[in-house]
Amino acid sequence: MVSDTESELTENFVLKVELKDRDQFKRLDVFLADKLPFSRSTIKRMFEDENISSDCNLSINKMPPAGTLIEVEVPPPVPTDLVPENIPLEILFEDEHLIIINKSPGMVVHPAPGHYSGTLVNAILHHCPDLKGIGSEKRPGIVHRLDMGTSGVMVVAKDHKTHEGLVSLFSVHAIERKYEAIIAGRPAVHSGTITSTIGRHPTHRQKMAANVKNGKRAVTHYKTLKQFDHAAHVELRLETGRTHQIRVHMSQLLHTPIICDPVYGGSDSHLKKIPEGIQKRLQNYPYQLLHAKELGFIHPITHKEIHFTSSPPEIFKDALEALKLSSHQS
Repeated sequence: MVSDTESELTENFVLKVELKDRDQFKRLDVFLADKLPFSRSTIKRMFEDENISSDCNLSINKMPPAGTLIEVEVPPPVPTDLVPENIPLEILFEDEHLIIINKSPGMVVHPAPGHYSGTLVNAILHHCPDLKGIGSEKRPGIVHRLDMGTSGVMVVAKDHKTHEGLVSLFSVHAIERKYEAIIAGRPAVHSGTITSTIGRHPTHRQKMAANVKNGKRAVTHYKTLKQFDHAAHVELRLETGRTHQIRVHMSQLLHTPIICDPVYGGSDSHLKKIPEGIQKRLQNYPYQLLHAKELGFIHPITHKEIHFTSSPPEIFKDALEALKLSSHQS
């Protein structure tokens, strides 16, 4: 549980690692817990959410070199009382250990500033009342996330052992994850691998950026499924899972932003080049045309290989169909 002291803090901290700190502490989380009014578990969550950064690569379980400056960005407080809500869920699979759902676009995964209700966590707590206490207090059962506007397959753990097992699979990249997207423009190369670091944008702190000093390694494999006159349908396979990874890689490094991306899509001038029949609908659509279509892994309890797929939202399929009908495909 977050203490009263923690919940009232909204400021940021900058710490410098001294030689004496390296002698006294062996782990970064222990060092930060000693210097700041946060528990180690809270620091771990902040680290996972990329609220702790530096010019050098940081590891939570070892101390960085002396002289390292560490920026700690304290997120706004989130209410700790999670309320179950009877929100419909599209369930693809469920057993006593985990549940697989097809998340709709626009659904936030867990409560956060501006989204304290109507989230996937609120819905899951209604469906699985015993979920509280599984993993993070504010994100019970959650082991990975999809952006609010991204639809598709997600797994949620229903007990501690399964949660730990899934977290371990994600940490060693033993999860098969495939996405599909409709992008503006056509990739210069039909398929390939995009490798960079991804971290907080140095000036726009709500955005992520590629090849920043405090970034973490990010790898996306892409393949063009269909090319149209002014757009393309692509498949993307994640090797890592950084915040906004696909959206940043498509926009900043491939120079083909995902259509309708409200953050990384730039101007909507590319919408003028797509079929008129779908153009008006997309102009009012607030989410990126990105869908997590496949999720596969070895079940951490039964050890059986499981694999799930889901179809994209109707507006995604309609846009794809309109592009097929009006464009010279390749």
